[in-house]
Amino acid sequence: MDNNLLSGIIPQQPPIRPQSDAHTLKSRLEWGEPALTILDVRDRSTYNDGHIMGAMPMPIDQLVERAASSLEKSRDIYVYGANEEQSSEAANLLRSAGFEHVSQLKGGLAAWKAIGGATEGIVESRTPAGADDYNVVARIQNHLENQQKQV
Repeated sequence: MDNNLLSGIIPQQPPIRPQSDAHTLKSRLEWGEPALTILDVRDRSTYNDGHIMGAMPMPIDQLVERAASSLEKSRDIYVYGANEEQSSEAANLLRSAGFEHVSQLKGGLAAWKAIGGATEGIVESRTPAGADDYNVVARIQNHLENQQKQV
């Protein structure tokens, strides 16, 4: 007998890809899939200026030792850095350390912000939210209008 009451109700998440775009990560967060971790491997002051909401700071020079002591090897991990090279290096370091489900977030913070992903940090807090960011009715109306546009 299966002791997991939710098995069969919640579909199994497919394995994450070696690279993911911001839309993939955002859709997972919007559907409330908590079994993932976002790692920001940039230096601490850059992280403090602004980062993806909920991302953990793990500067690349401390990445493997900090991740090994705080994360399960089977956890889904999305990683981004200052540029594609740093993001790729971080993903490879984690994979080499035995982490099984690591995905490089293509475009990093800039791509995340471009699709309206939530951010936090010193600089980000000074950037005013869009007119509909905190208004659910306006967000739904905006979504419906976008769905009706001819492509």
